[in-house]
Amino acid sequence: MAGDWLDKLVSEGIISADQLSEVHSTMTSRGISSGDALVLLEYMAGTEVAQRIAAEYGHEYIELEGKEIPQTVIEMIPESVARENTVIPLALNEEVLSVVVSDPLDFEVLEKLRFILAREIEVIVSSKDEIQATINRHYGQSETESVDSMLSEFTETAIDFTATQASEAAIVEEEEDSPIIKLVNLIISEAVNMRASDIHVEPFEDRIRIRYRIDGKLVERDSPPRRLLGAITSRIKIMGGIDIAERRRPQDGRIKTRIAGSEYDLRVSFLPSNHGQACVMRILDRANIRVGIRNLGFSDQNYKTFQNIIRRPNGIFLVTGPTGSGKTTTLYSALGELNRPDRKIITAEDPVEYMLPGINQVQVNHAIGFDFSKIIKAMLRQAPNVILVGEIRDTETANMAIQASLTGHLVFSTLHTNDAPSSITRLIDMGVQPFLVASSVMAVMAQRLVRVVCPKCKQQYTPSADEIEQFDITPEQLEKATFTRGRGCNSCQHTGYRGRKAVFELMVMNAAIRDMTFRSEPSQNIRRQARLFGMKTLVEDAFDKAMEGITTLAEVYKLEKGGH
Repeated sequence: MAGDWLDKLVSEGIISADQLSEVHSTMTSRGISSGDALVLLEYMAGTEVAQRIAAEYGHEYIELEGKEIPQTVIEMIPESVARENTVIPLALNEEVLSVVVSDPLDFEVLEKLRFILAREIEVIVSSKDEIQATINRHYGQSETESVDSMLSEFTETAIDFTATQASEAAIVEEEEDSPIIKLVNLIISEAVNMRASDIHVEPFEDRIRIRYRIDGKLVERDSPPRRLLGAITSRIKIMGGIDIAERRRPQDGRIKTRIAGSEYDLRVSFLPSNHGQACVMRILDRANIRVGIRNLGFSDQNYKTFQNIIRRPNGIFLVTGPTGSGKTTTLYSALGELNRPDRKIITAEDPVEYMLPGINQVQVNHAIGFDFSKIIKAMLRQAPNVILVGEIRDTETANMAIQASLTGHLVFSTLHTNDAPSSITRLIDMGVQPFLVASSVMAVMAQRLVRVVCPKCKQQYTPSADEIEQFDITPEQLEKATFTRGRGCNSCQHTGYRGRKAVFELMVMNAAIRDMTFRSEPSQNIRRQARLFGMKTLVEDAFDKAMEGITTLAEVYKLEKGGH
């Protein structure tokens, strides 16, 4: 069939008979299509070949350059299939999927696609180069970086990974270019490049699910075949210095790695589940804790107040919020600001997440009873100026931290409460005397993280009538504000958000609040009093950031509905 249109090229004088025989011999020797041979021999451009083939066999031709394909359509063909066969889905009309190919005569590929997709496909033609460029643009990585294509390599080679421990150890101890080593390195580097905060490797009955948490949201990436579980977990354990023979107990470890010239620490946790060991790798990027106080997201008023608090000689400063709300980053930024040669800073952490130069960091060790309260007691003999207690979990730790603050030390710590005023009542409920809380606590700051609108696809918009009513936006606010939202692009994985910023509720103790603490008044009374003295709530701070176009009203709504 290919001969028909090639003969036409000769009769039209586009190529000569000699060139035609050269095309045929190239097709045979290299095992490529007639179109690829013409492009390879530079007798025709790729776009010309594609247009010719489309016209000859009655297919539509399309120029893909600059064409954006919806993410929902892209997801219909796995990246490995798209790259391996140089095809890309274009549009879905009812049950028919339009697929762009460079060679509509490759019936084997078309049948494979029909089988994989279990639906009818409509063939559209474009040049091979344009299809490959579109694949890179929409799937986001070049071929060498793609975990999907790495997985296709496994599927093709069908390596038989048995579940025996000896074979696992043999596989993972192979030279650096072993497929498993490559795959695990690739998963880690891809997660880092996508700005993920953690990697989840979860075993199920028939597959392994790999998910990355990006800006607080879990994104599913790949499902390697179940037979790779033993090899992947053993490789991660060897990297983290964890015993590969232990499978029944939870295990922890730490991986140090270098990606694109930057140092990263990964905190690894294994948990036995009914389908095998589930693994979470928390990515600790040292650059995250060097953000500087100014870049945390404080309003001008909160920034001035925060600076005043951390420069006091003694007292307790509490930061509260759920896990993953950025408390550690805030406290480390404060310590970074205070870290001068004339100050001694000691931290008690469980575990030590980031290594800070110039600061004495102590790790909690429950196995030998070396917990927060014992560390604080030992710390005080080291004559520090500033103490960081990772978390106040019990009465003994709370009392020790308060005693340290009353004896002339500046103490930073965290608590798990929903807002700032309820931290006061939490300490009293723990069993700390109200007069001690009233005299030692200087300020409490609650915080959360909200997603930031992607700067690349950010666009201004006017809130709908429903949103105006929901958030009680006044005409004056509407006039002053710059509300934005993201359209969704490759830079933000089509979410419209890229990165996160903290929102704060900063309550500074004053005479009235100290008096209420002393009388053990409920947190709603303390909150009312703090609001009278100008404290902005988390939702109000988030709303201010939405008015500035930093975040969206949808993020404010989420915070509001979370009951915070």
